[in-house]
Amino acid sequence: MAKLKLNIPVKRGDRLELDVETLASSGDGICRHEGYTLFAPGALPGDRVMGKVTKITPRFGVVDAIKRIESSPDRVDPPCPVFFKCGGCKFQELSYAKQLQFKVQVVKDSLQRIARLEVPEKIETIPADSGYQYRNKGSFAIQGKGGKPAIGFYAEGSHDIADSNTCDILLPTINATKEWIRELLIKHDISIYNERNYRGLLRGLIIRHSSSTGETLVGLVTYKGKLPRSFLTDLTQEKELKKLGIVGLLQNVNQKNSNVILGQESRILWGRDHFVENLGGLNFHLSLGSFFQVHSKQAEKLYSQISKWTEAAKDQTVIDAYSGSGGIALWLAKQGRTVIGIEKFEPAMENAKKSAEVNNLPHCQFLTGTVEEHAPKLASQKAIHTFIVDPPRKGCSEEVIQTILKIQPQQIIYISCNPSTLARDLEHLETYQISDIRVVDMFPQTQHIETAVLITKRETPEVQQGSLFT
Repeated sequence: MAKLKLNIPVKRGDRLELDVETLASSGDGICRHEGYTLFAPGALPGDRVMGKVTKITPRFGVVDAIKRIESSPDRVDPPCPVFFKCGGCKFQELSYAKQLQFKVQVVKDSLQRIARLEVPEKIETIPADSGYQYRNKGSFAIQGKGGKPAIGFYAEGSHDIADSNTCDILLPTINATKEWIRELLIKHDISIYNERNYRGLLRGLIIRHSSSTGETLVGLVTYKGKLPRSFLTDLTQEKELKKLGIVGLLQNVNQKNSNVILGQESRILWGRDHFVENLGGLNFHLSLGSFFQVHSKQAEKLYSQISKWTEAAKDQTVIDAYSGSGGIALWLAKQGRTVIGIEKFEPAMENAKKSAEVNNLPHCQFLTGTVEEHAPKLASQKAIHTFIVDPPRKGCSEEVIQTILKIQPQQIIYISCNPSTLARDLEHLETYQISDIRVVDMFPQTQHIETAVLITKRETPEVQQGSLFT
């Protein structure tokens, strides 16, 4: 049988005047030419652009917006000097109100398209008080030769670093610490790891900071070898450490030839292996690689919302699955809930246990292992009122979904950083109905979305497709 000839109305290299209609979930502008969809990175709804076609597929194409003929009324001036190169923040040119609208729409579209669910007319947002200088962790790639290091984030669509002295969404102390270390790298001509020939020493830099406690933790990620003694002498100058709030300097050794940032081994160069974050009067003991929300002020708002949703669980048990460093569990324990956190990453559980101890929260228990391993045992011993899941971007595994359905908690709180996998998992939790949704803007200026969903048991056993909402 002869192959069908696809009628694609453009070819690579074509130049077209295009109106940008909306945004894709990736944050790229969407245009249409003779019914054919074209993605325009960097373009906003309301723009009219001259686009050069750079890629075509049977379903869509990609254009490079080489000229803006008319500008969207929602455009604002981006403050970052490398905004047009860096792939970190796509939305610095989009007004904040429109950023929130975009994120709500992506959640709605995902629930409708993937899970075929009825969506409420209004989904509430929890906006950030400030769209800049919020991120409490910087994970920097390093490239270049000794004496001339490029430190920053990768340019969009490449493996080249968009080098800059500052990143506008990072806490100022993180920027200051990075630049201080850059000066020392130049002064001591520290060799930089080359991922092509697997040579060199320094391959990454991680800086974590708490604006509430003023503490900073620094991790130098290296390949094989030791850092020069002269460099370490300058790195541990008491005056600079005190000015930047540094409480610990670590060397993390990563000998894997991959894009994974951290290796398995860390050793203390100076100070301690953790820093302390404080939210709502709670002290959190956090190590270099432990998971914690990157926007501390928004984390407080998220935890407060979860606390409201669990008020009925005061005399019953709450399971906090994918517990990370125990942020949600500890917050709820302080409000009087009996909480059991489950997390398979052992260092994170050690952080959580230490935090429970220093905050005097003995009724907050933490178990190392998988949800499917521990949750059934817990459910056989006590009634589970609320089951909280905060999985990575890939969402919950089928085993976790089935475990929850067998346990049948009174309610489930799903915290998601990926609307697509959120919708997929909600579709499978068919004996529950959605009672409330909040879009929490944990990542201003970016296309990334945090969603909190409360789902409760259905009152009747009947399940109808597309009726997960009350």
